[in-house]
Amino acid sequence: MSTSCLNCDALLEGRTDKKFCTSYCKSSYHYQKNKEKEDQLFQKIDRQLKINRKILKEFNKAGLATVRKQKLFDKGFDPNYFTHYWKNKENKIYLFCYEYGFLDVNQKYVLVIWQKYME
Repeated sequence: MSTSCLNCDALLEGRTDKKFCTSYCKSSYHYQKNKEKEDQLFQKIDRQLKINRKILKEFNKAGLATVRKQKLFDKGFDPNYFTHYWKNKENKIYLFCYEYGFLDVNQKYVLVIWQKYME
């Protein structure tokens, strides 16, 4: 029974459990698999950041709003994904998804939009 290399599909000779024709093919195959995992992680994070931004924008049309957390969660919001943070003079930490921010206050979020003075 002959099999082919997992990387280049070349016909394999030798041991029956052999998976690659050369060490180069083995290295190339594993490099590509690891790169795909990194890309998948990046895409997952990027997708969630975009979802969070869209939800925050939807609920904060006036520039300052308060909304129950559950309303955001029901739409797919995940507070563990944010791009940066800002700490005000009272040491309250606002988390941001790009220009839209949120502050955790009990069962609600105070929603804000990034302002020039926050820089």
